Amino acid sequence: MPAPIDTLVTVFGGSGFLGRHIIRALAKRDYRIRVGVRRPDLAGHLQPLGKVGQIHAVQANLRYPGSVQAAARGASVIVNLVGILSEGGAQTFDAVQGKGPGVIAQAAKEIGARMVHVSAIGADANSTSRYARAKAAGEAAVLAAVPEATIMRPSVVFGPEDQFTNRFAGLARISPVLPLVGGGLTKMQPVFVGDVANAVADAVDGKTKPGAVYELGGPEVLSMREIIEIILRITERNSMLAPLPFALARMQSFLLQFAPGNLKLTPDQVELLRSDNVVSDAAKSAGLTLEGLGITPDSLEALAPSYLWRYRKTGQFAQKSA
Repeated sequence: MPAPIDTLVTVFGGSGFLGRHIIRALAKRDYRIRVGVRRPDLAGHLQPLGKVGQIHAVQANLRYPGSVQAAARGASVIVNLVGILSEGGAQTFDAVQGKGPGVIAQAAKEIGARMVHVSAIGADANSTSRYARAKAAGEAAVLAAVPEATIMRPSVVFGPEDQFTNRFAGLARISPVLPLVGGGLTKMQPVFVGDVANAVADAVDGKTKPGAVYELGGPEVLSMREIIEIILRITERNSMLAPLPFALARMQSFLLQFAPGNLKLTPDQVELLRSDNVVSDAAKSAGLTLEGLGITPDSLEALAPSYLWRYRKTGQFAQKSA
């Protein structure tokens, strides 16, 4: 592959939480970056992540193949990050995460570009969750068009702009009680967004195995209860943790799916919490992990204080007890 400065990488969905960190990682490696997004006028925050003229946003919508082909034109590597946590209007799991990746992969195939597709641990064609089934369908569509594509499956991703740790920290600020869906027993392996970004950048560099599925997790496997307890310690909040059975959580989610902001909970999110979200033993033995790429993952407890301090009653100036 040509030197990074002579290599164009098209990143679809690069303006979101994970996207901005991947754009930064690629910019540091001197790639030229084209970012395909639905609203390029809202992607101006990406340009300061690189040098003048290094990062350029263009309009692209996975539901319109022509726009995808135009955004992919001339690229040597294509990265797909497009994903949604809940559905709305035409933005359904099937359209965005099931069929959309296939549209991008077909564009990559037509121009002979390599492809990196970011999916999620838990992608399963037989899952009770429509989100997980759509993720599995997207992976299958990518590999059908570009068999040598690299698939990245991160566990739940945390970082400064996430919708995970910030969500619970925000809830703890306003609510004396935090519900634990399913008793908070679901296992997760929180992975730092910067580690995922470096793994994707390594894949763009060509350091990953063609056609392989990498599972990206942090250094610790934690239950949902343990994760929330860590967040409460960091933010110095005293919200009570109340177990909420899956059946009751599902009933409540039919109303909460219409709630604003941090209060939103959809039936599909409840279904996702029925399954653990951790790196498999098969991925570990095959070296298809962060460690296999030579990346030492950072822990939630080590990094979350650097950005969750703002949820303390007096922010960064809170006096910590001995």
